[in-house]
Amino acid sequence: MAEPSKKPTSRQVARPAAEPAPKPQAQDVEKRSPVGDVGAPASYEPLMKPAGGVRGFLAPVGGFGVTLSNMFRPTVTEEYPSEKVPAKPRYHGRHQLNRYADGLEKCIGCELCAWACPADAIYVEGADNTPDNQRSPGERYGAVYQINYLRCIFCGLCIEACPTRALTMTNEYELAGPTRAGMIWEKQDLLAPLREGMLSAPHPMVEGTTDTEYYRGEVTGATEAQQAWVRERRPDDATLPEGDGVDAANATQHEAAETAAEMARLVAAANKQGRR
Repeated sequence: MAEPSKKPTSRQVARPAAEPAPKPQAQDVEKRSPVGDVGAPASYEPLMKPAGGVRGFLAPVGGFGVTLSNMFRPTVTEEYPSEKVPAKPRYHGRHQLNRYADGLEKCIGCELCAWACPADAIYVEGADNTPDNQRSPGERYGAVYQINYLRCIFCGLCIEACPTRALTMTNEYELAGPTRAGMIWEKQDLLAPLREGMLSAPHPMVEGTTDTEYYRGEVTGATEAQQAWVRERRPDDATLPEGDGVDAANATQHEAAETAAEMARLVAAANKQGRR
């Protein structure tokens, strides 16, 4: 069988090999004598002579002398938490759900704060007001309100989105807790405390007014008609003129918040135990 013919290839002309470039010669460098961990030039002289004898023995005592001398100087650093630095007026701290002057809640459950939150830290459920359960002026109120402080970045966008100034930020910055479930604050944790002249909700609006008068600040306190309505349905209400006062009502609200937080911790512990 004949071998296949090979194609003729072009003749390659051998080129002379290029001479290698000369390598750079190392410059003469003054030799260093090892001194300590780092080599130093032979002509190097330290500015401070090493201490020896008694002076070297007492060198650590001199360092402690600086510490002892500062113990008797006036304190400049503010020690936290024994001394708490007051925050600036516009500091972004813990949130607060505000009330009107008669005690009705400002939150209308519109959920605009939840939509504005970039961290998805706010959860709101609105509900309808009824004649027997009037919580805020208008048609709706915030039935469920939660802020997850494990997610909140305190940017304040929720404050700007609120149409009724129901949500503001306080100067409180101590928000640490022993459990993750306790860092989810409920509505009763965020509600502003009752002040003098307020009635705890629910109760009717001031007679002859609409939500517009409330928004304009024309309502300055609870009326006798509102007090009579509360007295008829809740005669032991602490916010009535003959009651124990707003301090007792706030204490009751605080106890309810603690009970709810304890229940949340128990539920979280039970769920964790169940997953195991």
